[in-house]
Amino acid sequence: MAPERPDLRARARQLRDDRDARLLRRQRRTVLRRDGMRCEVEDGGASRWLLNFCSNDYLGLSQHFAVSGALQDAAATDGVGSGGSHLVCGHHARHAALEREIADWLQVPATLVLGSGFAANLAVLQALLGDDDVCVQDRLNHASLIDAARLAGCRLRRYPHADAPGALRQLRTLPDTAAILATDGVFSMDGDVAPLRELAVVARVQRALFYVDDAHGIGVRGPDGRGSVAEARLDVEAVPLQLVTLGKALGGYGAALAGDADLIAHLAETARPYVYTTALPPAQAAASLAAVRLARHEHWRRERLAALVQRFRTRALGHGLDLMASDTPIQPLRCGDNATALALSAALDAAGFWVTAIRPPTVPEGQARLRITLGAAHADADVDALVDALARARDAVSAHDPAAAVQA
Repeated sequence: MAPERPDLRARARQLRDDRDARLLRRQRRTVLRRDGMRCEVEDGGASRWLLNFCSNDYLGLSQHFAVSGALQDAAATDGVGSGGSHLVCGHHARHAALEREIADWLQVPATLVLGSGFAANLAVLQALLGDDDVCVQDRLNHASLIDAARLAGCRLRRYPHADAPGALRQLRTLPDTAAILATDGVFSMDGDVAPLRELAVVARVQRALFYVDDAHGIGVRGPDGRGSVAEARLDVEAVPLQLVTLGKALGGYGAALAGDADLIAHLAETARPYVYTTALPPAQAAASLAAVRLARHEHWRRERLAALVQRFRTRALGHGLDLMASDTPIQPLRCGDNATALALSAALDAAGFWVTAIRPPTVPEGQARLRITLGAAHADADVDALVDALARARDAVSAHDPAAAVQA
């Protein structure tokens, strides 16, 4: 007799209906073409152009001719795939060159290139922590860090956002286990920066390994764009491992782990997300190598980005828009409820601006927002037009529903 199991398709339909009721449905949007910060997108069988203010291409490198040229040249000679995992036959000279360049840039002994930031976070926690060990994390860490701890099987403890004493209290509850203290460098949804120096002291006192996921800091912050760790004047002794994403400020795809040579060697031999997956295409590594060199030396990109952030904040606050505290390219606008965030996003879309509404579970309940991101390729006029459109959208939405006003 067949067992009476739950119907997973029915479950999926029910969960989708629940998301509909809570205004939590997510839909993909198809980009047809990109031209700088402008995107041509599909729109009901037709297409139209939007000015993109939700991309992570902070330095404008994803379409840089030197980066795309490096990709094309490498693909012409090396093909489009690596052909195997790194430990079989997929580790190419271009991977090695990229690892050397990142290590030299960040002033660390070694690096390891992986396929994604999600895979890199899982690699660290699975390879270093056992079932009885603990990973202590900021409550607002990226989902990949939270999931990595759960998949690694270790104990997960979370402390209040940016609360170094809270991290200390959590580590003290399990004094006899191996421990990793993990935090984002720049928080992807709030745009603020972790108190890295204070956390480094906590990690040292508690003999925990300090790991920083600097996906949104690399290329943008610190001397020569070396990220949040360098900005906090911390070396590899204080931060033995950090994550470098290749897909945000560097404009490409993939990630690298950077830090202590012994730890990197251990990860290269044992980390399942590295050992048991096909290596990043060599052509993509060549593109990232070109992007790293541009990010290191073209300081004007960071200077331009900082000026745009200041321009946006000054004008937005002048309009009474309720921005969160951030001096990074991530500029969240508080909306509160999901309906307000969606209405504002739709009003901006109609005005020609692409700004995505961010809702739970990406952010906590009741903290829906517009996640506005700025890039060095934006013009001053782009930023000014966005702020004016935001103010008009705020006024229109609040006039329709006064309780939904987004204001200081």
